[in-house]
Amino acid sequence: MKTKLEEINRNIYDIKNKDEYDFKIKKGLTPEIIKEISKQKNDPEWMKDFRLKALEVYEKLELPTWGPDLSELNMDEIATYVRPKSKMTGNWDEVPEDIKNTFDKLGIPEAEKKSLAGVGAQYDSEVVYHSMKNELLEQGVIYTDMETAVREYPDLVKAHFMKCVPVYDHKFVALHGAVWSGGSFVYVPKGVKVEIPIQSYFRLNSPESGQFEHTLIIVDEGASLHFIEGCSAPKYNKVNLHAGCVELYVKDNAYLRYSTIENWSKNMLNLNTKKAIIGKNAKVDWVSGSFGSKISMLYPMSILNGEGAKTEYTGISFAGKGQNLDTGFKVVHNAPNTSSIVNSKSISKNGGTATYRALVRVNENAKNSKVSVDCESLMLDDISRSDTIPVNDIKTDEVEFSHEAKIGKISDKSIFYLMTRGLSEEDAKAMIVRGFAEPISKELPIEYAVEMNNLINLELEGAIG
Repeated sequence: MKTKLEEINRNIYDIKNKDEYDFKIKKGLTPEIIKEISKQKNDPEWMKDFRLKALEVYEKLELPTWGPDLSELNMDEIATYVRPKSKMTGNWDEVPEDIKNTFDKLGIPEAEKKSLAGVGAQYDSEVVYHSMKNELLEQGVIYTDMETAVREYPDLVKAHFMKCVPVYDHKFVALHGAVWSGGSFVYVPKGVKVEIPIQSYFRLNSPESGQFEHTLIIVDEGASLHFIEGCSAPKYNKVNLHAGCVELYVKDNAYLRYSTIENWSKNMLNLNTKKAIIGKNAKVDWVSGSFGSKISMLYPMSILNGEGAKTEYTGISFAGKGQNLDTGFKVVHNAPNTSSIVNSKSISKNGGTATYRALVRVNENAKNSKVSVDCESLMLDDISRSDTIPVNDIKTDEVEFSHEAKIGKISDKSIFYLMTRGLSEEDAKAMIVRGFAEPISKELPIEYAVEMNNLINLELEGAIG
């Protein structure tokens, strides 16, 4: 692993291709624009109707007022659908050269060859590449892009699409329902254990545009899966918007691990929504790293509906100059003997703002449930900000509940000690920050742990020494 800050080349994430596309919808939001997106995507009638109803909900809902200021977002300046000059293919050699080079530099094909059971790559609004190992096909696993799923598995999609995350949840979910495009669909049949991870990577290239991918995963009874999501975009001086949606259905006795590294550019508003519905004795583990983006509002949610259901969240965010990362976790205990563990860390530097915002709700029928929340914040200077805003709504006395929050600055004593052992001040600070982040990175597959450590090193540049 690279340890010297100067060894890391941050330019791989800022690759900009020429803004060439097969089709780009005009900016703004009107019923005519939604109908045009639906036409371009060959939607069935029920999906076109769904989009138009979602637009009506969007127009009625207000912007959220309790988090970061979103007033700079002007949907009249955002193109909500950009189709790249590429049709989806299962052959990497058929992907256009400029798009292929971007994903090559980000290491996507290499990861597939080494350690992944399936890969999907999305560029702007469309999935351009999809492949899956034959043994998964033989086991009945479905892994495809959402558009194909809508056409080929309509009953399965209709029964689940935006039922876990309904359009009236908040304004940006309604927006997503109206303009969604791309994303992944996964179905793991009963009892099937997918031993190696599946990955989808989302890349936004076009300026003044939005990405609204929809990920729908169903892990049937007794099955298991590890799904990895990666996201990045180059930096532009105009606002880009990411308002994706992730819906996870994990049936009785099933298991899902959902790992994400989000490395958006500093002009991105990241307003993603992720939820899981978890059955009896089933478990969902969330592993999340949030880097980049000007503003993030991201709070994955687990709904523990089955007795004995479990969830664990392990997340880190890193807010630098001009960044406001408002992240956290939500969990609702709806059944007895359920348990949740939350381990959240944030780092802020150069005036960045990192906020941990969370909800834990234990309902009256969730007796003998266990909840453990631990959030730690590390500030690297005197001008950064860190806030912890937990809401704990406990409706039964028969519960074990613990909540611990720590906010602190990097310790001068620790730095001095490491310097007496021969490290420079810069390396000492970098070592402390990596140690702080280590519980998160050790939960990731090795390639992603290396990427996360590299991202931390990049974020530290200019902040230490």
